[in-house]
Amino acid sequence: MINYFDYDYPQPMGDVPFSVSTEAASCPWNPQHHLLKIGLQGKRVSMEQTPPTNLVFLIDVSGSMNMPDRLPLVKESLRMLVEQLKPNDRIAIAVYAGSSGLVLPSTSVSKKGEILAALGRLEAGGSTNGGDGIRLAYTVAANNFIRGGNNRVILATDGDFNVGVRSNDELVEMIEEKRKTGVFLSVLGYGRGNLNDSMMETLSNKGNGNYAYIDSRDEARRAMGEQVAGTLYTIAKDVKIQVEFNPAKVAGYRLIGYENRMLAAQDFADDTKDAGEIGAGHSVTALYEIVPAGVKVDNSGIELKYSEVREPRGNFTSELATVKLRYQQPDGDVSKLLTMGVTDSIANIRAASANMKFAASVAQFGLLLRDSRYKGGAAYPSASELARAGQGADATGYRSEFVSLLKKAYEISAGRRD
Repeated sequence: MINYFDYDYPQPMGDVPFSVSTEAASCPWNPQHHLLKIGLQGKRVSMEQTPPTNLVFLIDVSGSMNMPDRLPLVKESLRMLVEQLKPNDRIAIAVYAGSSGLVLPSTSVSKKGEILAALGRLEAGGSTNGGDGIRLAYTVAANNFIRGGNNRVILATDGDFNVGVRSNDELVEMIEEKRKTGVFLSVLGYGRGNLNDSMMETLSNKGNGNYAYIDSRDEARRAMGEQVAGTLYTIAKDVKIQVEFNPAKVAGYRLIGYENRMLAAQDFADDTKDAGEIGAGHSVTALYEIVPAGVKVDNSGIELKYSEVREPRGNFTSELATVKLRYQQPDGDVSKLLTMGVTDSIANIRAASANMKFAASVAQFGLLLRDSRYKGGAAYPSASELARAGQGADATGYRSEFVSLLKKAYEISAGRRD
C-alpha cells in the first residue's frame, strides 16, 4: 500500500540509477518507538530516451475474461501503451485460451493501425492455457530480439492459470530461465473474484519485471500512461536493501510489509539470488519500526529481531543505522554496492516531511485494516490527520483520494461498532 503512492524523492546524480533518501521520526501508533523511512527514486527517463523496444502482448482470452473490467479494459490499456511507443518499436500479439496462437506477428509501431485493429478483433471464450501461451510469447520475443534494446513479454490476465503447465513451480522455473536470455516479463492483472494476485506478482518478480493491478480506466492511464516508462524500462535489477542497526541505539526492529520479499542476511552479497527491479521513474519506500535502546521489547505481542547491545566499532556513536544497497545493471550479472550512514536524529512525526507523514499514515491504515497485533494505539483519526498533513502538492490527486478512503473506512468501522 505504501508503494502505491509516489514520493517526491530527489533525482539521482551521476551514474547511479537511483537516489537514496532516509528519514527518522517518532512512531504515531507507539510513542515509545521510532520509524525509519528509506526511499529509493529511480532516474526518470522519457519514452524518447528509452532504447528500441520489442514487446509481445500475451493476452488471456479465456471465458473468464468476458466481463467489462477484463478483456475490454485490457484492450483499452494496451491501446494507451501503443500510443506511447516510438515508430521504430515493435509489437506482437499472442493469445491463449483453449489453445494458443499468434494474432499479430512482430510489427513496427509505424504501422499503428494494424496493431490497433488486431487488438480490436480479440474476443473472449474458452478455458485457460497460460503455460503454453507464455512459451509462445517468449519464442516470439526471442525471434525478434533487439540487442541492447528492451525485450519484454507483457502478460494481461485475470490470473486464472487452470490448464497448461503442470505446476506453478514449473511455470516460475521457466520464467527464471527466460530472464537470463534478456527477455523480461511484466504482468497486468484485471478483474476480481478469481484474480490470483500473489501468483501474478511472483511471476513478474521472477521475470525481472513489474506487476500492476488495473481495475479502471484511471488505473490503466496510470500504468500505461503516466508510468509507462517505468512499466517498460528497467533501470536496475536485483536491488537489495540491507540495514544494519547500531545496537547501542536500537533494541529491536521490524520491517513493515515486504514479508514476501525478505532475503536471508547471507543472500545480500550473493549475486545469484533474485531480488526486486526498479523501473524508470519508480520510487520504492521501506518503513522500519524501531524499538530504541533502553526500551523494553515486548516479545509477547511483537516479533522483533535482537542485537546484543555493545558499543559500535570506531567513531559511529552518532549513527542510528547503516544502509547498504546492492544492484545490477539491467544487462549485468555483477552487483554494485552503495553504503550510507543514518544519523541518530529523530523528529517528532508532526515536524517530519510530508513524505514521512503520508507513508506513516498509509502504514497505520494497513495495521488497522488487518487488525494487526502490531497496531498499538493506531486509530483512524490519527491516520487521517497525518494523511491530510502529508498531502503535499499531490499533482495526481492520489493522496487526496486516500484521505477520502480513510474517511469512508472510519465511517464503516464506526458503524460496525454501533
